[in-house]
Amino acid sequence: MAHYRRLGEVPPKRHTQVRDPDGRLYFEELMGEEGFSSDSSLLYHRGVPSAIVASEVWELPDQTRTPNHPLKPRHLKLHSLFPVVEEGAQRLSRNQDAVNDRRLVLGNNDVRISYVVTGGHDSGPAPYYRNAIGDECVYVESGAGVVESVFGVIGYRTGDYVMIPRATTHRWVPAEPSRLYAIEANSHIAPPKRYLSRYGQLLEHAPYCERDLYGPTQPFVQEGTDVDVLVKHRTSTGIVGTRMTYATHPFDVVGWDGCLYPYTFNIDDYMPITGKIHQPPPVHQVFEGHNFVICNFLPRKVDYHPLAVPVPYYHSNVDSDEVMFYVGGDYEARKGSGINLGSISLHPGGYAHGPQPAAVEASLGAEFFDESAVMVDTFAPLDLGEAALAVEDPAYAWTWAGRGGDDPAVFSNS
Repeated sequence: MAHYRRLGEVPPKRHTQVRDPDGRLYFEELMGEEGFSSDSSLLYHRGVPSAIVASEVWELPDQTRTPNHPLKPRHLKLHSLFPVVEEGAQRLSRNQDAVNDRRLVLGNNDVRISYVVTGGHDSGPAPYYRNAIGDECVYVESGAGVVESVFGVIGYRTGDYVMIPRATTHRWVPAEPSRLYAIEANSHIAPPKRYLSRYGQLLEHAPYCERDLYGPTQPFVQEGTDVDVLVKHRTSTGIVGTRMTYATHPFDVVGWDGCLYPYTFNIDDYMPITGKIHQPPPVHQVFEGHNFVICNFLPRKVDYHPLAVPVPYYHSNVDSDEVMFYVGGDYEARKGSGINLGSISLHPGGYAHGPQPAAVEASLGAEFFDESAVMVDTFAPLDLGEAALAVEDPAYAWTWAGRGGDDPAVFSNS
C-alpha cells in the first residue's frame, strides 16, 4: 500500500505520446502487481527498458536451509557474523556490499531473513539489484545512506523500514557502516488489512499514517551503457540469480506516477497500542505478507491494572514460528537468557515459550518498558540458514530450567 504520487514528466493521459525536447519518444512502462489487478505505476524511460545485451548466471550467496530438528528454541548472535576492527572509529574487517554479502539466517518457502553489514572504510555502492521473487522489507538496525532506484532516491537512517516493491531496480549507497536486516518475501508486503479502509487509506485506529511514509521526491536520471543488474528470481528448481546487462542505464526514468514505489517508514513513528492488561502481539503489527507478519515492540507505557503482569504470558503459537530481533533498550522478558542487542530468538511452533522465570516477578509494578525489537511470525516452519548455524548460542534452549545463559544484566546498550 502506498498513496498516489506523481514525479517528473508525465503526459496528461495514460498511454499517450510524450516526447523529449528533441522530439524523441519516451518509452512507457507499466509496473504493476497481480496481473493488472492491483497497485501500479507508469514510468517513462529515455531508453527501451527491455533492451539487454547479455544474460549470465549470478551465483547467489549460500541459500542452504537446515530444518530445526530436533525441535528447540534458538538464540542467534547476528553481530558475530560481521566483525569490526577498531581504528579510532568502528570499521568493518572487510568491505561488504548490501546484496552479495547477505547471509541467510532463517527461511522457508514464504519468506527469508538475511543480515549484512555494509558501508565499511573505502567501500562503494552495492551493485544494481532487483528482487523478482517478492517485496523486500529491510530494517536498518543502524547506519545511514540512500537507496537509488528507477523511481528516484530515498534516504535511510537508523530505525527505518525500507520497503522495496518486487522487481524494482535499485542499489544501496551507504554513507556510513549500515547494519541491514533484510526480510525477503515471496509475496507483497503491506500494512495489515484491518488498518485500511476498503479504498486503501490508513484508518484512525492505525498506529501510523500516510504522513509517516517517505517516498522519492524527484526523478533520478543517470546516463550509461552496458549496465549490469543482478536479478534474483525463481525457476522450477528454486531461487537463482542472473546478471543482466542493459544496453542503457535503467535509471533513465524522466517521470512516473502511481501507487507503487519504494518508501521508508521509521520505527519511531509507530505509536504503540497499550491497554489495562497485557496486549497480544497483533497490536504491535506493522506489516504483513503471505503467510507471515512483521511487528515491532517499542518503548511504551505498560499495563496499568493494579494486578497486571506486564511481561508476556507463556504461549503456544500453534500455527507460528516467532522470530524476535532485539535492536534497542533492555528487553524485559529475556533478562537472564544471554540475549543482547543484535540477538535473534527463534521460538518455533510446537514449543510453549514466554519470559525467563525471574522476569515475571521482576516486571510487577513496572510502568514503562524501554525495549525495541522487530518480530517476524511465520505460518510455516522456519529452517536455519548457514548464518544461523554459524552464530548459535547452544545454551539458550535450557535457560528456562536454569541450566544455561548468563547472569543478571546481560542486556545493555553497550
